[in-house]
Amino acid sequence: MKIEHREVIAAPIDEVWALCADPVSLNRFADSRLKVLAQDPGRAPELDAHYRVLMHVGGATIGGSVIITEYTEPRELAWSTYGGVSHRFRLRLRSVGGGTSLTLRVSYDAPGLLGAVADLAAYPMVWSVLKEMVLSIKTEAEGVAGSPPGKSVPRRITDEVEHLGTLTRAGIIAPMRPDRLVRIGFAARNWGMSPASLLAIGEARHPDRIAVIDDQGPLTYAEADRQSTSIAAGLRMLGVNEGDAVALLARNHRGFVLAMAAVAKAGADLLLLNTGFSGTQITEVCRREQPSAIIYDTEFTELVTEAATNRRTVLADGPGLRDAEDELTSLAVLVAKYPHHSPPSPGHTGKITILTSGTTGTPKGAARGAISGGGSVPTLEAPAAVLDRIPLHAGMRVGLAAPAFHAWGLSNLLLGLALGGTIVCVRKFDPEQWLAAIAENRVQALVVVPVMLQRILDLPSDVRSGHDTSTLTVVSASGSALPGDLSDRWMNTFGENLYNLYGSTEVANATIAPPEDMRRAPGTAGTPTRGTTIKILGENNSELSQGEAGRIFVGNSQLFEGYSGGGDKQRRNGLMATGDLGYFDAAGRLFVVGRDDDMIVSGGENVFPKEVEDTIARHPAVTDVAAVGVDDSEFGQRLRAFVVLREGQSVSADELRSLVKNQLAGYKVPRDIEFIDELPRNATGKILRRELQSR
Repeated sequence: MKIEHREVIAAPIDEVWALCADPVSLNRFADSRLKVLAQDPGRAPELDAHYRVLMHVGGATIGGSVIITEYTEPRELAWSTYGGVSHRFRLRLRSVGGGTSLTLRVSYDAPGLLGAVADLAAYPMVWSVLKEMVLSIKTEAEGVAGSPPGKSVPRRITDEVEHLGTLTRAGIIAPMRPDRLVRIGFAARNWGMSPASLLAIGEARHPDRIAVIDDQGPLTYAEADRQSTSIAAGLRMLGVNEGDAVALLARNHRGFVLAMAAVAKAGADLLLLNTGFSGTQITEVCRREQPSAIIYDTEFTELVTEAATNRRTVLADGPGLRDAEDELTSLAVLVAKYPHHSPPSPGHTGKITILTSGTTGTPKGAARGAISGGGSVPTLEAPAAVLDRIPLHAGMRVGLAAPAFHAWGLSNLLLGLALGGTIVCVRKFDPEQWLAAIAENRVQALVVVPVMLQRILDLPSDVRSGHDTSTLTVVSASGSALPGDLSDRWMNTFGENLYNLYGSTEVANATIAPPEDMRRAPGTAGTPTRGTTIKILGENNSELSQGEAGRIFVGNSQLFEGYSGGGDKQRRNGLMATGDLGYFDAAGRLFVVGRDDDMIVSGGENVFPKEVEDTIARHPAVTDVAAVGVDDSEFGQRLRAFVVLREGQSVSADELRSLVKNQLAGYKVPRDIEFIDELPRNATGKILRRELQSR
């Protein structure tokens, strides 16, 4: 079993090294469950020095004698056992920006078939010790309260039991034959909590169940697990080594799923590239992240040309191509070439780096643990928080319309596989094509970004009614705020099945609004999920009262580990800023009023574009709207609104200004209203406001 945790610390590497370079010094950063003792008291830490490591697990104390196998100041400290319970430990420091990246890694294993099960049982305890050590080092190095008060061991156990109950009710955890349990144990030991394990577990539990349906037809869990293993072996043969990064640029289809699992099986890290990136952005990201290989769809060949220089390239789709100068391989070729090959079990559990939207400049990479939509936390909290509010269950057919390279789409892809469900994919979003896919495949849960709901609703009523969508029981939307009365319009048409989730790449899912909340308070982001704390802070970082809008700070076990190029989101007492502004209503429901950099000050008054957008969006002639701040010589800033009308509908700018004036304060009325054919959006549906501001 392999466990790893990383934090970016705002302190020089030499200072961090001085805190934790002596194995005995680690005692003060761990709770009473861990003890490190020097076997040669007085001897300075160095290569071949001997120590005794003891850990309390339940009512037992286990331990072993260890020897330092690496000691490179100020970067690496590692030890291995030579007696007792076998384990390996590594502390790694790297300078990032003006701070330090600290990684702690522990791997351990018990012998025999029952050992795999025993390893799994110890996993939560070992992980919690490792996490507390990292956060404690971070807190002392930074000299600030780096995390909220930690939960006691009994409370953590109680929480995990509750999470376990939620996952059991959803069918993720179920009784099974001992041989299958052992196979699952080995999968977790080999690849940790990763996409590779999800396919292997699916193959062990229900090999003939369909895992993916795409334009090539169905793919079973047994086929997906076997093919991803062959691809992993092929990647290793191509020169992808354990710990390397592999970039993936692909739309939603089986190639994305197979590549994701194969990279994990190869012990490599996965870098997810946005399909809306320019060639320049792809090149810059690859220059910073340094992937050793790029897996991409054929349609992106020209975009990756420069980034692919001196890197291995593999097509995610297509049979493989050959030209006069070079030979391109593909996932299909690797499957055919290495049908009975398996890569060696890696010593590294791969990370997944998700990139920010990148509307300007080079997108930032947000590093997470391998199984994330959730984050690097090997607790059951992340999936349980979703399943506690949204009625997903084992074996569901999940329509993945949201792009899988984004945190929202990725988290649902992983959750769908964990449920042993069938992932239905369509490469590019087309509203009528998706209605047909729902009807044909009997899709039960649909994962979207809000603009997709809008485009489905904009279809003629006879087109919508021509497809049977009665199987839809869950429609989950996230990625941007729901505009205007979109929730009511959707549920009036398709039933009470809409769930709105708020979060970000950095904090994962923070709130969920079920249909009943959407009816009572349209536009709400809902209430905090299980294990999540949200505070609204003002300019002096004081907590604001109900109804007061301020910066949204989130705390949970799913916070990201810092940007891969260095840097972090602002944190206050263990809570992380989302970059959004919002407020709570009397019922404890969160409302997001916009980005903190979208708010404008017009004539000394604060104006939030979203409330203006929502007001205009409610006009029956309007299908889409965005409001942005522009410079004004008299008031400093003013609002300019861009409006898209429904086909065949009309409304004047004066009518829309009167609508806003009748419902909001006069200073919130946009002076300029421009009618355009379509709002500029990125691949995840977010409005490109800078493009509008430059018009």
